[in-house]
Amino acid sequence: LAPETTPPLPCTNCLFLGKAEAVLKNFSPYYKRQYAVAFFNHIRNEVEQQRDPQSLLLKCKESVEMEKVLHELELLQFVDELKRWKERYIVVKKDYALECYESKEAHQKGAVPKKKLVPTGGKAVIVEAEYNTLADRFFPDPNGKTTSEITQPFVATQTQFPVYLWCPYRKHSYFCFQDPKSQEGFNALLYDCIRHLNHDFFKQPVYDVQAFVEAIQFYRQEKGQYGSWDMLHGNEIQILSNLVMEELLPSLQTEILPKLKGKKDRKRIWFATVEEANNLVQEQVSGGFKSLQEECKALTKELEGTIRSDMDQIIKQKDFVAGKLQAVVSDPAEKCCMENIQPYLASILEELMGPMSSGFEEVRSLFENEVNEISKDFQVTNDATKLKQCVEQLTNLALDPGKMQLSYQKVVPLQEQLQELKTRFKFYNAEYLIQRTQNYMQQLMECAVYTFEQLLSPVLAGGNSQIVTAIEKVKQRVLKQYDYDSSTIRKKLFQEALVEITLPMLKKSVASSCKPELQSFEQYIFADYTSVVQVENIYEEILHQTVLRETLKVVKEAASMKKHNLFEDSMDLPFESKCSLLDSVTPPGSTPASPAKKPSLGTPISGVATSTTDTPSKETFVVSKEVEAKPDEKSTSVCEKQVEASASLTSSETPENIVCQEVLQVTHKAEAAAESCVTEIHHVEPEKEQLLDTESTIMEIENTITEKESSANQAVVDGGSLKEPSQDTESTVTVESETNITLEEVESSASQVIDADSIKEPSSDAETAVTESENVSQEEESTAMACENVSQEERESSTNQAVVGESKETGQDAETTIPVDSEKAETGENALQEETEGNAKLALGGFEPVKEINEEAN
Repeated sequence: LAPETTPPLPCTNCLFLGKAEAVLKNFSPYYKRQYAVAFFNHIRNEVEQQRDPQSLLLKCKESVEMEKVLHELELLQFVDELKRWKERYIVVKKDYALECYESKEAHQKGAVPKKKLVPTGGKAVIVEAEYNTLADRFFPDPNGKTTSEITQPFVATQTQFPVYLWCPYRKHSYFCFQDPKSQEGFNALLYDCIRHLNHDFFKQPVYDVQAFVEAIQFYRQEKGQYGSWDMLHGNEIQILSNLVMEELLPSLQTEILPKLKGKKDRKRIWFATVEEANNLVQEQVSGGFKSLQEECKALTKELEGTIRSDMDQIIKQKDFVAGKLQAVVSDPAEKCCMENIQPYLASILEELMGPMSSGFEEVRSLFENEVNEISKDFQVTNDATKLKQCVEQLTNLALDPGKMQLSYQKVVPLQEQLQELKTRFKFYNAEYLIQRTQNYMQQLMECAVYTFEQLLSPVLAGGNSQIVTAIEKVKQRVLKQYDYDSSTIRKKLFQEALVEITLPMLKKSVASSCKPELQSFEQYIFADYTSVVQVENIYEEILHQTVLRETLKVVKEAASMKKHNLFEDSMDLPFESKCSLLDSVTPPGSTPASPAKKPSLGTPISGVATSTTDTPSKETFVVSKEVEAKPDEKSTSVCEKQVEASASLTSSETPENIVCQEVLQVTHKAEAAAESCVTEIHHVEPEKEQLLDTESTIMEIENTITEKESSANQAVVDGGSLKEPSQDTESTVTVESETNITLEEVESSASQVIDADSIKEPSSDAETAVTESENVSQEEESTAMACENVSQEERESSTNQAVVGESKETGQDAETTIPVDSEKAETGENALQEETEGNAKLALGGFEPVKEINEEAN
């Protein structure tokens, strides 16, 4: 911007370099401490193999090489060195810098670009008045602005469709176009570049990036600056330069602005001076920070051996200090959080959810509309070659700034809705939340189109005749996965935003009372571990967890209420299988806006639930596909039969209820084991045919039970109708009922235990599991036969006694009871009980507590 006749004042160069050196010297101790802590966390994660619990369903494309060209176009650019407009050929690669070539031919020949623009932290506008207002805001003129200075343009535009690029501490750029469509498209492209350059550095999964960000945070907090920093963008050199310039600007204003009185180009000279200062600062910072990094890497090489050998001891040491510190920090932190933060979290979340969710929903609609257009076009042309070209073009949808612009604009209202946070929480960086949300939206669109291409490519390669149907099925599959991933990402964004907004307030509130106490806790740390166990980091973690707990509550509550199509973490995930895509059917109960549902191996089918009461019931449980129980009709009739007792026990401490409670505990344990195994083998879909066979077997068993009960009742009726059996008979029948109920519950729980154990076995041991299940079934058949024989003897004895009693009845009163052979009844009861214990123990593999339960019931 500066004319050649107005260079910056040379007396300020020493001021620039001195300030940069001082800031880097003060910053170095913070960076060294955080580098060691981050390195320890990196080694710990490597050893413990910690993984992100919330993975995405959509497939992500591998990173594109940095030299791939994303955009290229011709335009008019104002060349400051020549003071005139020139035609330039702009190329944007994966690094999102603007390479300016003299012509397209020069780029194709491999020439070096004339200039490379890196618009980190910049702003792109298309209205001249808006640009002038932005420039005035960063010109601290103590004498005020005259009318001529405000209306005077920096550069006379060549056409009616300009684009202004403002960058902090750097030279501004100006472009012109022939039509408004090209103007808006380039403006959207600039916004894409700025957004990625601001945030891509922080997405790198390396520990030194985390160490740098933590060091910047601690450095600013030491100066009393707890809030978010709007100049935290770009790489390490740019961020450190911004840190130096932020401290240098007051000195520049004092030294230079008074000397600019009476000059016409005060604004141009000021911006030229700031640019020169920034260039000198970056050179100074670049060399100093590189040396600092090498020093830290040398220290970590010495620490690595100690960390790996003493990992457990270091963790115990850190936990011990955390426990001590928790006792001091917890109460004031909780009090401040509950009084000043928790009451406002729900309202802040409401303000966040609307614009963010609207942006992701717009991305979903854009993808769906583009796929529908491809399908309609193919139905008209029936051209497979053109279809492949359209699908290939679809993969670039996320990189099209024009089409994505409408989705990005849905998030912009967040800037106005968070205005109130400036007063209460001193939060001024809403632009950071907007850009980070837009980056996630673009990432999710990239994953959606890539997954769509991968699922559809086998159909296109095979020449499937039902391509239209395949496109629709693939689209629905991708949309279901998109909905789940969108919910996961948005919940993550909500949690991070709430913490970022409210945590600085908590830190500032408790700093005066808690921070002076931190030094006393360093005595608990061994001298060998002082570099990797920092008390201040533990203190920050405690405060962070305090706020995070409250934010998780409000986010989970919003998800439980299905607000903005958020999913709960506990719900089942859609299938990811690609091989069965065209033959699969959408699971019932699913909608295009929700993940597909699938039955888990440990849950009941068809509404048959496990009883949680003390009353026995006829429950049927799912049998695992690895173990198929095939009992014959005789064993089923004996083991599943229930006899209606005339006198039921009502006390909650009866042997029957105790048995039921213990069996239910075993059942619940088995179900828990089965559910834990489901998470390990969720990719294995249950065999539909075996499930159907199991259900049909269950129905046959129930029918057999009904038939046998009817036969038994009829036999008793034929032997004589007994309106009021004797007390001994009632006792015998009641014991038999209790024993059969207990056996039924034990066998049900045994099936669940066997099911859970079989699920844990890998697929390679399937034959062994089937062999063991056959042996169990044979032993159960023999046991059931024995039980049948004992019961048959009891029924014959009971019938014979009834006939004898009827023949001996000679005018006695109606209330006279029929004597029962108590010796036979007792023998049958003991035999049946012994068979029941043996059957239960065999089914559960020698589970001794069941035997004790049955003895207590007897």
